[in-house]
Parts: sequence; C-alpha cells; structure tokens
Amino acid sequence: MELRTGGWWLLCAAAALASCAHGDPASKSRSCGEVRQIYGAKGFSLSDVPQAEISGEHLRICPQGHTCCTSEMEENLANHSRAELETALLDSSRALQATLATQLRGFDDHFQRLLNDSERALQDAFPGAFGELYAQNAKAFRDLYAELRRYYRGANLHLEETLAEFWARLLERLFRQLHPQLLLPDDYLDCLGKQAEPLRPFGDAPHELRLRATRAFVAARAFVQGLGLAADVVRKVAQVPLGPECWRAVMKLRYCAHCLGVPGARPCPDYCRNVLKGCLANQADLDAEWRNLLDSMVLITDKFWGPSGAESVIGGVHLWLAEAINALQDNRDSLTAKVIQGCGNPKVNPHSSGSEEKQPRGKLVLRKPPAGALEKLVSEAKTQLRDAQDFWISLPGTLCSEKMAMSAASDDRCWNGVARGRYLPEVMGDGLASQINNPEVEVDITKPDMTVRQQIMQLKVMTNRLRSAYNGEDADFQDASDDGSSSGSGDGCPDDVCVRKVNKSSSSRTTLTHALPGLSEREGQKTSAAGGPRPCTALLLLLLTLGLSAAGPRWR
Repeated sequence: MELRTGGWWLLCAAAALASCAHGDPASKSRSCGEVRQIYGAKGFSLSDVPQAEISGEHLRICPQGHTCCTSEMEENLANHSRAELETALLDSSRALQATLATQLRGFDDHFQRLLNDSERALQDAFPGAFGELYAQNAKAFRDLYAELRRYYRGANLHLEETLAEFWARLLERLFRQLHPQLLLPDDYLDCLGKQAEPLRPFGDAPHELRLRATRAFVAARAFVQGLGLAADVVRKVAQVPLGPECWRAVMKLRYCAHCLGVPGARPCPDYCRNVLKGCLANQADLDAEWRNLLDSMVLITDKFWGPSGAESVIGGVHLWLAEAINALQDNRDSLTAKVIQGCGNPKVNPHSSGSEEKQPRGKLVLRKPPAGALEKLVSEAKTQLRDAQDFWISLPGTLCSEKMAMSAASDDRCWNGVARGRYLPEVMGDGLASQINNPEVEVDITKPDMTVRQQIMQLKVMTNRLRSAYNGEDADFQDASDDGSSSGSGDGCPDDVCVRKVNKSSSSRTTLTHALPGLSEREGQKTSAAGGPRPCTALLLLLLTLGLSAAGPRWR
C-alpha cells in the first residue's frame, strides 16, 4: 500500500512535469505585431524588433518581465518620449507667448499712434494759430514729443522734471519774442524763471498736464512693459531643462506599456498628473507671483479711461500746449508788469525798432483724440490675462489631456506604470516643496532651479512697479532688464524650502504600491515571472517532495 501511494505521487509529479514541458496556452510567448507596427510608425527600423516576447532582464526603465522591447528599442522610445514632452512644452509656451506678444503690439501701436496723432495735430494747427511764436520754437515742441516717446519706451527719465524744463525753456524763448525791444540777459531770465511759479504765465495748463501726463504715461508704460516681461518669463522658463529622473518617468508613462505588450493601455489620469507635477515642480512655483502680476495688469487698465486716462491724455498733449500759449498771450501785459516789478526794468535793445510786435493770432482748430478706441483692446486683454492666470499650475493637467494620450477615466483598464490596473497613490500638490513624496519622480526639493527663481524675482519687481503706477507714482524702471541674479538668500533656496533642508534619497521616499486588480491572466503571469518562481516549477517541487515522503518508509 505504501509503495502504491508513493507511486501515485510520482505519477502526479511526472504528469505535472509533462504539463509544464508542453506549456500552458496562456503562458506562451505572445506576438509583438502591434508593438512592431507602432514602433515602425514612429520612424524606427524594425530589423531588431522581436516577433514575439522575449525575457526582459535587460530593461533599465520599464518593469522587467516578458517584453517586446530590446535595449535599443527602450532607449529609442525614451528619447522619443523626451522629444515629445519638450515639443509639447514649447508649443504650450509659444501659444502663450504669441498671445502676450499680440497684446503688446496692439497696445504699443495704439499708445504710440495717440502720441503721433497729437504731434501731427499740433504741427497742422499751430503755424496758422501762433505764427512766429510757434515757428521759432518748433524744435522745442518736437523735442518735448521725443522725450515723451523716450519715457514711454522705458528711458530712465523723470517725467515731471522733463516737463518742468520744457516750460522753463519755452517761457524764456516766448518772453523774448514778445518783447524784442528789451535786452534780456541770462540773469534777468533766471529771475523770470524764479517768478514763474507764482506768476503762472501759462495758466493752469502746465500743472494739469504734469498731473495727468505723469499718471497716464506711467500707467501705459508699466502695462506695456508688464506684457513684455510676462512673455519673456514664459520664454526663459520654457528653456529650463528637465532632469533625468523626469525623463525616466516620462518614458515609463508613455511607452513602457508598449514594451509590456499592452500598447492600448493609456496612462491613468492621476498617474500622468503625478509624473508631470514632478517634472514641472519648479515651474509651478511661479504661480503666486505670476497671478500677482496679471492681477496688477488687469487692475491698471482702469487708469486708461476718463479725462485723466491714458487715452485722452496721451492723445491730447497738444491741447494743453495750445491752452498754455493762449494763456500767455492773453496775460501778456499783466505778466510783463509783474515781471518788471519783481526783476526790475530791463534795458532797451538799441537794435530793435522801438515798439513791441503784436503777434498775429489765427484761428485755432484742434481735433480731440477719438474716444473708445482702446475699449476693445482692454476687453480682450482682460479676458486673456485672466485665462492665463493658472497657466503654470494647470500645465501638467493640460499636457496630460492634450499631449499624453491620457485615459478618460481611472479604472482597471488604464496604465498605472506597472501594468493595466487602477492607480492608487494620491495626486501631489503643486510646486517643488509638495513633491517630497512624489511616487513617480524623485525630486530634490532642496535644489530649486535658479532660472525659475530669477524669473520669480522679476515678476515681483514688475508687480511692484505696476502697483506704484496704479497710484500714479513715477517708479524707476532702470533695472527692468536686470536678470535678478543678485537677489535671494545666497544659495538660491527659498525660505520655506531652506528651513526644511530635507536630504531626500530613495530610502526616504514613501513607497506606494500600484493596484493590480485589473490584470489579465497574461499580465499576471508576467508579474509573477518577474517577481518569484514560476507556477509550474513550484508545483513540481511540491509533488516530488510529497512523493518522496510517502515512499520513504518503503525504501528504507
């Protein structure tokens, strides 16, 4: 009986061995035809692509097991996934840059057209209205408009001082023209200049122009510069290189499913977001200051409207200049008496004809700048700036949806980085510090990217200028082109990150296991093959052990 029992166990073992030798249909090497087709469509040679699955011990990025990828294929697909993400990032950045550049051109053209139209209106109307008073001083008016353009374009000028110097020079020249019979040496003109403020020879025009022009020009200039800076930040940040850990994670996200023979499995949504949140962690840190900048730009457009708004003031400079000359001519006699009272009687010019020349006054017809031309530009800009506010933190989700062929839902059929199945880890927050436990990309949160930090500083500086401009303050824009490299705490590490100084290594990461409930039989066998003994081998060993145990007493 014992011999029969032992023989029965041996027969079972033999049958199991025969079964393993024959092979289970589910464990047969499967065709790589679909993978070959996809791989070839990307422009790669099919000469070294296996026809059926091979052992995957050579894989360096994808899970090891039965695979359709050789080492060369894995490397090619890794480089291809990198190129795809770089292209997607550049496309997204260029689209925003183009939007900002279009706004910049629109506003810049409009503001410059307003100033050009004002100067043209002056040149058309002043010769007939003021005769020699304008003709002999045409250069002074041209110089004023040139200085206003320089200021608008960002020159380091103090607008109030520029306007004060213009009025002082104009008063000296016009007073001489109005009194050709008098000798007016420089010391007498100096006295005239000192008397100008209480005498108000040009009426209220200089004061009104100074108040309104300062607010209008600084608002227009700050807004246009803000658009330029925003586009420049996007351009520079788009060139920030992503690290090797990111590229490995992107390859795993995009093409490891192909190597494992399930190319139809699309990345799980949360899995894709975690990969790209890790890759774009530094970029997400721009969010707070980026929002502050765009909010300030939307706010300052309120300064474009009304009597003191940029549109009416920049386009109406000639109106205040005409008002000023009219006031001087109207108050000529009383002004002369007050100047003589304060500065003394000037000597008579022996070379003059002996009588004052009355300057002819023609009819002054001035056209006002058209109202409302700016309304459409501002409306479009506000909409586009608000739409762009979450650009940096929405970038991972946007790329996943539009460029990464992400699955529509997180279910048992999506690719979770290991196999087809649900993705269980939570989605990380935005920014560098939030990636400390990112399960997909190892991120060193103690080493922020310096280019991004410099751009954050630029955003802060520009936001402060916009806020000053909103309050009508003439901020100094001299350092607008500085790269911000001298700013910061010394090592480029932000305070909230430096305090933590977490030395992150692979051993400190929280390991989160991907769920595998949706594995097909074939995928489950692959995982088993990679992680433990094969089922047939285990069964054979078990039966042989039991058989020998049963036969043992008989053979002793």
